Amino acid sequence: MVPPGNGNGAAAAAAAAAGNDVILELSTPGDDWSHELQGDDVEANGGGNGDAPPRRTFSFGQAYKTRHRQPQVFTVWQTLMLGYQSLGIVYGDLGTSPLYVFPSVVLPDADATDFLGILSLIIWTLTLMSLVKYALIVLKADDHGEGGTFALYSLLRQHVNFKGNIPVPLTRLESDVHLKFHSKRRSRPSRLQLFLENSPTAQLAITIIVLIGTCMLIGDGALTPAISVLSAVQGIQSRSSHIKQKHVVVLSAVILVLLFLVQRFGTSRVSFTFSPIMLLWFASIAGIGVYNIVMHYPPVLKAVSPHYIYYYFAKNKRVGWEQLGAVILCITGAEAMFADMGHFNKSSIQVAFSTAVFPSLILAYSGQAAYLIKNPGDLSTAFYSSVPAPLFWPMFVVSTLAAIVASQSLISASYSIIRQSIALGCFPRTTVKHTSDKYEGQVYCPEINYVLMVVCVLITVGFQGGPEIGRAFGVAVIWVMLLTTTLMTVVMVVIWEVNGALAGGFFVFYLAIEGTYMTSLMTKVPQGGWVPFAITVAFLSVTLSWTYGRKKKREYEARHAVGDGEFAGIVSRSARVPGMCLFCTDLMDGVPPIVRHYAANTGSLRELLLFVTFRTLPVRTVLAGERFLVAREGARAGVYRCIAQYGYMDEQDMVGDDFVRAAVAALVEVAAAAAEADSGEEEAEMIGRAPASGVSYVLGRTVLRMRRRARNWPKRFVINELYRFLQKNFRSNVSTLKLDHAKTLQVGMIYEI
Repeated sequence: MVPPGNGNGAAAAAAAAAGNDVILELSTPGDDWSHELQGDDVEANGGGNGDAPPRRTFSFGQAYKTRHRQPQVFTVWQTLMLGYQSLGIVYGDLGTSPLYVFPSVVLPDADATDFLGILSLIIWTLTLMSLVKYALIVLKADDHGEGGTFALYSLLRQHVNFKGNIPVPLTRLESDVHLKFHSKRRSRPSRLQLFLENSPTAQLAITIIVLIGTCMLIGDGALTPAISVLSAVQGIQSRSSHIKQKHVVVLSAVILVLLFLVQRFGTSRVSFTFSPIMLLWFASIAGIGVYNIVMHYPPVLKAVSPHYIYYYFAKNKRVGWEQLGAVILCITGAEAMFADMGHFNKSSIQVAFSTAVFPSLILAYSGQAAYLIKNPGDLSTAFYSSVPAPLFWPMFVVSTLAAIVASQSLISASYSIIRQSIALGCFPRTTVKHTSDKYEGQVYCPEINYVLMVVCVLITVGFQGGPEIGRAFGVAVIWVMLLTTTLMTVVMVVIWEVNGALAGGFFVFYLAIEGTYMTSLMTKVPQGGWVPFAITVAFLSVTLSWTYGRKKKREYEARHAVGDGEFAGIVSRSARVPGMCLFCTDLMDGVPPIVRHYAANTGSLRELLLFVTFRTLPVRTVLAGERFLVAREGARAGVYRCIAQYGYMDEQDMVGDDFVRAAVAALVEVAAAAAEADSGEEEAEMIGRAPASGVSYVLGRTVLRMRRRARNWPKRFVINELYRFLQKNFRSNVSTLKLDHAKTLQVGMIYEI
């Protein structure tokens, strides 16, 4: 197979004409493409066996690999401006945590020892988890500037050959086993890397960890708006005894519904207000914190000493341990530093956190602790009670706006996660609308938006704004933290080549901290902590049902692919009409069964047939020059195969003639490379004129049906009920690929499995 712009195919064409196995290895040194025939691989695939006809194999090697791009260099001013912008996108959730951390604590008869201990826990949790772990360590594990759970998984998939029975579709070919796509492969792989490559169970475990972490993060998209808006609106109760909790819940629900309804306009239209709001918020909470420290208890900053944590647990024992579920809320949103890194850069996020966010949060929590030491009875309304009376209403407005910003960041992150999941084949196709012409990452998913809106309102109304929402939020946060720690440890050993003892120390240290928080939160599962697990199970059921159904579909098509002899008969019996037909298939090799069904019902085939497979690679993007890999399918005239490659952030857009024009250009070069053959020049001319006679796209509209057998009822339920439901109620591949409907034909088939 050759990409556009390659004219060196004579050797490959000659080998094909000779009837030998052809292994085409592509590499991308700079802007050049080169082909090699791999003799060893030919023998391995049966080329040396004279008893059976040799099998033609395709290998794409480093065509998988995007060209290395020089890191963009930012000036100090650019870094500061990006840091300022990140305040409104990255730090909304983390920045608004002072609204609900102390109010979530339930500690009867609390005194100075208790508040200093809780403050010390908050300071060290923020320092170790947000500053050290995320800002200094996790941010280094980016996938060419992209962050998040899928970026970590993509990074691992680029360095470890995942194979076997895993839920996420495999995108590597057999000849890609020893390739790294963005860095040089170490000459001696680590023991952990060898273990992962040889253990399907470990690969399955990592994949499940990624899927669970992703579903938990989507759950944050429903929990964050609920707790943020509720915490901000609850402040009005302190101004009037006539305002009851039910009024707060109704007002919060109205705000939440409006928030989700305006999502269709896109974040770009309102994002210019985010950073000023958050800058005002951080300045306000820092200033009020300093005021409370000076006015109520100046020595409060002595809580930086961890021995106050010991005093706290020594006094409160089990009751103190149970409050860890409230303390962990101080780092809600820390994961956004990594998830939203693609919109900024590492330095800007670190600068914003270390110079604005971290100091402001420390001062805010210290101010609240100083106030509570003198006024312990105001614990349940700590934030608004600590605000000076003349500033109450301005702070109420700023708090509500900041809560909306915090909600927006997690909602937008949910859309991006769903988009990446769809691209990697892990989630049914939903509507993905781009809301900005300037920023590719700003997308909107209507179906996901309304699901989150319903879940968010149900949580708000169902729990009546009670402490259960905070417990649910804490459970979601700590599980995302634990899963990130696990993945980061693997990245350290396999990719960064960190000493095993250091990586193990990192894992044990953070497992001890996060595990302690988790043990406290797991006791809250019956009191609201079950919510993130329910959301995760729901999304995970959709993901696993979809990937299982797609896997069974691919297996059926591979088993029932049209053989060479049968295909030759189909071509000879069918009338060849002018024009070009693109058969879209998941098969990387072989003729899909849809061709058999299509030819039997139409009795004709276009003079130019192109079998197209859309392949999403575990890389951020694929350059335009590396998009197509094309080759002739056997020795039949006018029959070709094309692999269209995309990264998980690329959009598969086939509107207009650009896709066909680029594919035809590549086909002409393949035909020109075979010009030594008698029909080479004639075929090149035919390819060039075929699109002018009409272009059609043929896709299969398949229905999977699992036969009734003993002991297969769980799988039968998944295929016949869940997967079929998803097929009916989500978008088809026609709408996802953005094909021209006037040129598209769907062929219905039933696959009995």
